Amino acid sequence: MSAAGRILFSVVAIVVVVLAAGVWILRGPGPMGFADGPKVALTDYKAGDPTGTPASLAKASLVERGAYLARAADCMVCHTSAGGRAYAGGLGFRLPFGTLYSTNITPDKETGIGNYSDQDFLNAVHRGIRRDGARLYPAMPFTSYSTMTDADALAIKAYLFSLPPVHAPAPDNTLGFPFNQRWTLNFWSVLFNRDARFEPDSSKTPEWNRGAYLAEALAHCGECHTPRNLAFALDNRRKFAGAVTAGWRAFNISSDKSTGIGGWRDDDLIAYLSIGHADGHGTASGPMGEAVDRSFSQLAPEDIRAVVAYLRSVPAMASPDLPASPAPPAPASHKQGGGTSDPRGKMVFEGACASCHGWSGESAISPFATLTGAEAVNDPGATNVAQIVISGTERHTQGAVSMPAFGGAYSDVEIAAVANYVTARFGSKGSGLTAQDVAELRKQTSR
Repeated sequence: MSAAGRILFSVVAIVVVVLAAGVWILRGPGPMGFADGPKVALTDYKAGDPTGTPASLAKASLVERGAYLARAADCMVCHTSAGGRAYAGGLGFRLPFGTLYSTNITPDKETGIGNYSDQDFLNAVHRGIRRDGARLYPAMPFTSYSTMTDADALAIKAYLFSLPPVHAPAPDNTLGFPFNQRWTLNFWSVLFNRDARFEPDSSKTPEWNRGAYLAEALAHCGECHTPRNLAFALDNRRKFAGAVTAGWRAFNISSDKSTGIGGWRDDDLIAYLSIGHADGHGTASGPMGEAVDRSFSQLAPEDIRAVVAYLRSVPAMASPDLPASPAPPAPASHKQGGGTSDPRGKMVFEGACASCHGWSGESAISPFATLTGAEAVNDPGATNVAQIVISGTERHTQGAVSMPAFGGAYSDVEIAAVANYVTARFGSKGSGLTAQDVAELRKQTSR
């Protein structure tokens, strides 16, 4: 080989190595990469099957099992628009580069999935490929669902096909270039969708493996609670460290004792997942409130406990912007305690909030309305506080309390002012939201 040839070969080899290293760094570990015990095929796992439905549904029909799994996978929330028919799609996800609409997954043959074969359905759930061969956007969490067993996916299909078909074409997406080029998702999927079914960790307990399957394959917790990399794929090097998704902050659920859930009691975690509230930690709102109402609250108690057991094992990841401990109750008198220099915040709180939340932050109406200890008010970014004021909270779990939306009643300036007041009075550090920040948050909520 000539000198020029050797130089060219060396350059090409270096480029290939650099690209491979870049891909490896960008891709990162899998969602369960932190658990270093031996993984085995389901057929070789001797401690029972952690997949499927709980023992109480062992003799249930395929459709009944599919209904449970569909709730665990939280399918209805994303595939139902406000005021629309269940599973008929049309819910809009506002992204920085346009709006993406969920699709109809009722058995309608023209606008839904009525013509999907079993293999078509598995291709969509595991690989993000539609029946016509086009790629699905990863807003449909197929990278998480790819861990689901074929049997469970097909049970969900059986349930969906038992529903009445609804003729409901999805609105056209409004994604800008280059995000409207579906063909690019072929490359994305090669990099970031491992397309591998769940394998139990034989060094862990059956409860841990059940919790891992529920949290990763069905509930897809990481899709909201794990930060994303430059390619918008999950960055599992910071697994469950928290992220902002669809304009709401999904908080740290790693085992960090200060800013994660490491300091929560098991009973607190069970209560939060079961009813969407834990004393001293706050109330679920926004997407998490929906996940509790439509999914977690309908799971068997043993499945909730399994999820908690799994969450306990996720390595601690600190959130440096959050306080190590929440603020105590504020004084009962509005004349005492913290606040902001902007009088509009206190005026809005007095007129719209104090009657339910109280001046101390400890509600006389319901524990669900108590602000003391809530993660949202102790977040100096105030993202969720502003979103709750804008959109309200519509809860459906028994005993839960909803809150009306004030986004139409107050301006961006007023909402920023009251959010800053709430975090200053009831949190560890006041926020500095501006009217522009609130305007941006309004744009990001799903519709």
